[in-house]
Amino acid sequence: MLGHWAALLPIHLPGCPSPIDAPSLGIWALQFTPRVALLEEAVVAEVGACARLFGGMEPLQRTVQAQAGDIGACLAWAPTGSAALALVRQGQRDGFAAPLAQILDALPLASLTPVARHGATLERMGCRTLGDVRRLPRGGLARRFDKALLLALDQAYGLRPEAYEWVVLPESFHARLELMARVETAPALLFGARRLLVQMAGWLSARRLGATAFTLRWRHDAMGPKNAGAGGEITIRTAQPTQNVEHFARLLGEHLDKLRLLAPAGEIELLASEVASVVENNCSWLPDGVCKGASVELALERIAARLGEPSVRCPALTPDHRLEWMQRWESRSPQRTRRSEPPYGLPLPTWILDAPLRLAEREHRPIYQGPLQMLLGPDRVEGGWW
Repeated sequence: MLGHWAALLPIHLPGCPSPIDAPSLGIWALQFTPRVALLEEAVVAEVGACARLFGGMEPLQRTVQAQAGDIGACLAWAPTGSAALALVRQGQRDGFAAPLAQILDALPLASLTPVARHGATLERMGCRTLGDVRRLPRGGLARRFDKALLLALDQAYGLRPEAYEWVVLPESFHARLELMARVETAPALLFGARRLLVQMAGWLSARRLGATAFTLRWRHDAMGPKNAGAGGEITIRTAQPTQNVEHFARLLGEHLDKLRLLAPAGEIELLASEVASVVENNCSWLPDGVCKGASVELALERIAARLGEPSVRCPALTPDHRLEWMQRWESRSPQRTRRSEPPYGLPLPTWILDAPLRLAEREHRPIYQGPLQMLLGPDRVEGGWW
């Protein structure tokens, strides 16, 4: 009945919309464990069985804590889901710092909803904390209050099992965010869009997919000019399927720097337009002495986003037998084929002379600084088609 539970609660600031809702938060949490459930206004997730996949409980907790802050959620850990929810409501994080009963006994009545419903009656009886309620005779509580009160206490303290309906991962990703204030410049959309990118990366990780294209849409504020339209959108493409939030954000930032909003935006949406399977790196038991930097493809995408696609050119093979015409340079495009087969079998000559060199012959064998022996070929390197 006891495990390692996380409770995630969307942050609510006075006068501002929450940066994420509970269903979206649940989808994001599925990248860490399939045991994710919606519990009232929050999300609970049991991660004990999956901790080893992330290098242990401590690395997993650090990862969840860092990403939860990025998407606008607060977090608490406890041996039961109900206890974790009670802690996160009170701004506490660690339900393992002391025995669970000792931690929960000090929480106010509002920490558990079934107890809070009878808060006025319990306070008249002198109860201020969950511990005060637990010290009352169980028989009297059962007769005076509904069964949900004792059940909630027993489940929070790990005395009875909890039953949840697990969140199902959707087939596609679509998330929206109401901006805290009207945004008048396109680059300023990146702050809110980053929260949605983190959510998309969580969905991609849970689906074992990578995005090759995603679309950011924005809706104009109702106070904007009528000729500005309802909003706009921009689609970002990548050469390879990836889940890298930083790469998504850099590409999006480069494109937003070149955009001009026709009217202030009040809401944004993010869609995973195109996805593909992603090859996950296998961990090695041996130390890795190679510095893992950004790949050439990622660097080219960032350069193309800043300078424009025509400014970055890549080589491509062409079906021509002449060595100097087998390659052409074309504008880089994430949609073009990344690998193409050579028109002729390999190996091919690696270099040719500017002008042909006539070879001497002896007994019908060519000579160049000694008798020559044909190892490969012959290859037609000049003359064009006829």
